[in-house]
Amino acid sequence: MGSMHEAGSRPAAGADMDTDRVHPEAVSDNERDFEKQDSKPEYQDAFGDEEYAEVKYKTLSWWQCGFLMVAETVSLGILSLPAVVAALGLVPAIILLVALGLMSTYTGYTIGQFKWAYPHIHSMGDAGEVIMGRFGRELFGTGQLLLVVFIMASHILTFTVAMNSITDHGTCSIVFGVVGLVISFVLCLPRTLAKVSFLSVASFISVFSAVLIIMIAVGVQRPWHGGLNATVDTNLYKAFLAVCNIVFSFSGHVAFFGFMAELRNPRDYPKSLFLLQGIDTCLYIIAAVVIYCYAGDDVTSPALGSASTIVKKVAYGIALPTIIIGGVVNGHVACKYIYVRMWRHSDRMHKRDLVATGSWVLIGLATWIVAWIIAEAIPVFNNLLSLVASLFASWFTYGFSALFWLYLNKGRFFSTPMKTALTILNVVIMGVACCICGLGLYVSGKALHDDPSSASFSVRSPISVSCLLYPLLASARQLPHPRGNLALQREVLVVICTMIWERVLIAPSVTAFRQPGTPDQPTEHLFPLALFVATRDPRSIG
Repeated sequence: MGSMHEAGSRPAAGADMDTDRVHPEAVSDNERDFEKQDSKPEYQDAFGDEEYAEVKYKTLSWWQCGFLMVAETVSLGILSLPAVVAALGLVPAIILLVALGLMSTYTGYTIGQFKWAYPHIHSMGDAGEVIMGRFGRELFGTGQLLLVVFIMASHILTFTVAMNSITDHGTCSIVFGVVGLVISFVLCLPRTLAKVSFLSVASFISVFSAVLIIMIAVGVQRPWHGGLNATVDTNLYKAFLAVCNIVFSFSGHVAFFGFMAELRNPRDYPKSLFLLQGIDTCLYIIAAVVIYCYAGDDVTSPALGSASTIVKKVAYGIALPTIIIGGVVNGHVACKYIYVRMWRHSDRMHKRDLVATGSWVLIGLATWIVAWIIAEAIPVFNNLLSLVASLFASWFTYGFSALFWLYLNKGRFFSTPMKTALTILNVVIMGVACCICGLGLYVSGKALHDDPSSASFSVRSPISVSCLLYPLLASARQLPHPRGNLALQREVLVVICTMIWERVLIAPSVTAFRQPGTPDQPTEHLFPLALFVATRDPRSIG
């Protein structure tokens, strides 16, 4: 059982799994009067006492946790870094990699301090509740879920790119996306991180081997014969697009609370953190610099495309485990957040019955389907990375960690010279997060706007996202509670099912029967059901 503490704010989940407050044994009237004077309840960790539980979650050792963190963080971000060096130049890129790596180590340690102070925390939503109450729980929790689902979508998209490269576009990209969806869903079925951790070791071996093959291949083939640039004359747009990819490479912090919650001893967390930061910072710098030095300005993103065709196929094949498993780890985090929040006030998540197992399976299936839809809607690797990094990762990796430290040290900011220095440091980190978020949203939004392949659901991607947003906003605005809530859920479900139907069945048929050489044409007229659902009067629902 985890350690206990007193908290004046409203964290969640007590040890008896029925209520947030730990119930004492029968006491006298005098003792009850004394209890009323002390209004601060005590809280325990999210999973409570697991001595007699059928499913035990707190089983991770520090090295298993460390490799989970490596699989979650390293698997996807490293693929964009050689192109970052080409965009920024050697010196600025190395400085940024080292600086952001050190900053990520510090903010990761701050997350550990916050977890030790509030052992009940399982997710960013719980941390937000400590700081800002119920509003903070919804804000931080929703942000965490959105970020992780976007990362899952990135892994599905990268799997599609890899399979297209290996098979020379042997079949429709949608088919590869569905295959990635199914594989990821199946591997995400275990409920405990300890079982997923063994996959993370394979993920690390996979990404290390793939990058090593690429470094050797470009070193032998030397595809670039020009000079290397210590610095590059660039503009704000291109430079910050590259910076967003570096930020994304260190953006594993969103899952750290969940990893700590399943450690046998949460005090071992720093060992896991230092294992992660040592591996990712060194691997990022070595891979990015070596590949850039031999591939030069022609380096591609993902980096596995920088070698010859045969080597690229081999490297993509070896990288498939890390592409899949990295998404699985993030998918497990997303599913566990929903699962714990659903069953936290009962002992259901410790059981193996139909309800407990069935709900876990359904949560996983729904989450991966949503990730697949996102992957199909924004099929631009670099721009998707930048959008996610600027909107979410900047805060979960840097900004919120600084907020946690400031909250823990409230009233003692300038009590000692060390506290003063740390206060200044965390304020600077908060400013860095604001800068990354603001400028990152600008450059990634501009990139998506300017790139013709990012148009959501044309013949390659036929349905506008507004088909989903319009009924959501209109129904929420015009329909009363609770009838509006039920109608809203049905409305969104119909639109999503329609998008999947038209994307999977109709759009490929249009593409297949189009005459050779005919340019892509808008095909919204082929989708009357989606347009009808999106534009009809919401008051007629239900």
